[in-house]
Amino acid sequence: MRILVSGASIAGPVLAYWLTRHGFDVTVVERAPALRKTGGHAVDLFRPAMDITERMGVLPRVEALATGTTRMTLHREGSRRPLRVDLAKVFQAASDRHVEIMRDDLSEIYYDAGRDDVEYLFGDTITALSPDGDVTFEHAPPRRFDVVVGADGLHSNVRRLVFGEEAGLTRFIGAYLAVLSLPDTLGLDGEAITHLGAGRTASLYSARHMSDARAVFLFRRDRELGYHHRDIPRQKDLLREAFAGMHPQVDGWLARLDDGGPFYFDSITQLQLDSWSRGRVTLVGDAGYCPGPAVGGSTSLAVLGAYVLAGELAAAGGDHTRAFAAYEREMGELVRRSRAFAVGASRSLIPASRAGVWALARGGQLVSTLPAGVTRALAKLNTGGVRMHDSMRVKDYAVPATA
Repeated sequence: MRILVSGASIAGPVLAYWLTRHGFDVTVVERAPALRKTGGHAVDLFRPAMDITERMGVLPRVEALATGTTRMTLHREGSRRPLRVDLAKVFQAASDRHVEIMRDDLSEIYYDAGRDDVEYLFGDTITALSPDGDVTFEHAPPRRFDVVVGADGLHSNVRRLVFGEEAGLTRFIGAYLAVLSLPDTLGLDGEAITHLGAGRTASLYSARHMSDARAVFLFRRDRELGYHHRDIPRQKDLLREAFAGMHPQVDGWLARLDDGGPFYFDSITQLQLDSWSRGRVTLVGDAGYCPGPAVGGSTSLAVLGAYVLAGELAAAGGDHTRAFAAYEREMGELVRRSRAFAVGASRSLIPASRAGVWALARGGQLVSTLPAGVTRALAKLNTGGVRMHDSMRVKDYAVPATA
């Protein structure tokens, strides 16, 4: 059975790995000419994704490339005294098994895990799909596949071809995310510097193995901003406007915007599809059910979704109709819970008022001072909140002994 996967970031390589272990013939097409090295931000792997990563045999490499950020210096806008936050305890409260890792590093690890058994077509993209699985590429000759999977992110090309334009499929949840790569002139060494104000927050962090740093900006808006997704100068102007006058240190980060380094800017948007399968085509990860970048645990959800999709295709003997239905049953409730979590996380992480800023800062400080066992015990009482991702179960799928 021949399966085409579009996208080689996170969900795509994980899906390809497990599909080949179940005996499927897999091709991955990726628009970029090689694995993307875009200066992406750090992502979180919670217990379910960690368990799957361990089953793939790459957990030691993931842990070796963890960012190592364990503490934070937190500056509240308008306050002279910074607070110290023990991030290790904060993460322990959220998950019994967690790693923070740069997205580009994680993508490469997953790609390496299965690359020898998968055909990768870099520098190409799908231009047309038929209901029977006929695929037209921009460069490669047309081919027929039994199943096509879109694993190509929030602005999925496969989703556009099959479900139509994004309008009506997405929900803006009131915030924006920007990421800027810049030199690590502070020698951060496991420390994050954060400036928190009403409706906006800016942080600088690095990783143990990186020579540069990432500045991450989150800010609230009641309505979506007007800009084209390829108009980088306009996006940079919007970012400068949102953080004007916050702090001289933040001004210094923004002064590097025109240095030519990697830059990312997008709205924090949820996908609202009730079903993410149609005919021989289905979607996985952010392409099908993004709960909201940076606030909804989308990376862990993508890893879990890829693993489940491969397992259900195998369990159904390649019958895509049965497999897609089972896949959506397994993931549906988790997706809905992740959406709700993301809305709450967006409001909490980017508080709209000075009172909210104070509450968030003091909450982080309180977690830092309590014994780790106490914070974990309290957090476990709320599986719909900070422990939501750890509560997701990982189903066992039989893998052939020769895999």
